[in-house]
Amino acid sequence: MRNSRRDFIKTAALTASGAALIPTLAIGSAKKKPAAGKHPINLKENSIILFQGDSITDAGRDRKNSSPNNTNALGQGYALFATGHLLEKFAEKKLSIYNRGVSGNKVYQLRERWDEDCISLKPDVLSILVGVNDYWHTLDGGYKGTLEKFLADYRELLNYTKQKLPNVQLIICEPYTLKGGGAIKPEQWYPMFDAYRSGAKQLAEEFKAIYVPFQAVYDKNLKRASEHYWASDGVHPDLPGAMLMASAWLKETGLKKKKDKKKEKEDKQG
Repeated sequence: MRNSRRDFIKTAALTASGAALIPTLAIGSAKKKPAAGKHPINLKENSIILFQGDSITDAGRDRKNSSPNNTNALGQGYALFATGHLLEKFAEKKLSIYNRGVSGNKVYQLRERWDEDCISLKPDVLSILVGVNDYWHTLDGGYKGTLEKFLADYRELLNYTKQKLPNVQLIICEPYTLKGGGAIKPEQWYPMFDAYRSGAKQLAEEFKAIYVPFQAVYDKNLKRASEHYWASDGVHPDLPGAMLMASAWLKETGLKKKKDKKKEKEDKQG
């Protein structure tokens, strides 16, 4: 999975003026309740599910392998674990699940490959996790993107997607960081990155998408183990972090496997 981080980790100082660019509306929206969980994902027979995003989704997948339901093609992250659960739980539905995350991608780069890596697959369910690079890559001065550009690019991508795939079920995942991770310097990231997170939440509400609050999930579980246990660099999940994300994704989409109390009882008796 470490190979998926190529050209990704960049560090530098954030100018004091940068924080002043955060729109008040974007920060304030973080207090609103997300739209997540109101309309659980509905899987029909032969449904196509697509995971999209950056290196967190890519997770070292074999990009030469375009097959669905293939371990190498799904990478080593949350998409693999979520897929394994779905293929086992819904075996009778004959699902086709793809991962098209690409390490280092920002929203506009998703858009550049969207026709080939999304629209052509005609997904019934589309899950997107993007945003960390849209901010991270500004820290070395190489990328001149802004919060406004991130939101405009993301909204345009979602509008285009709904135009081409009007019935697609959307899942928008929250970009996140773990402040104690090795690549995260809080004085560089905050409060600016909070606005990118809340912006993704706003878009989920606007497009009536299921919202997966990864930041809250990680923050809650820091009581159990440190940042380095879940994601040593503060962004890319290690094994337990990937499993944690998959579990959260399944829960928010309504696809998490419920305990069979009858079977549990039989197992204890047997």
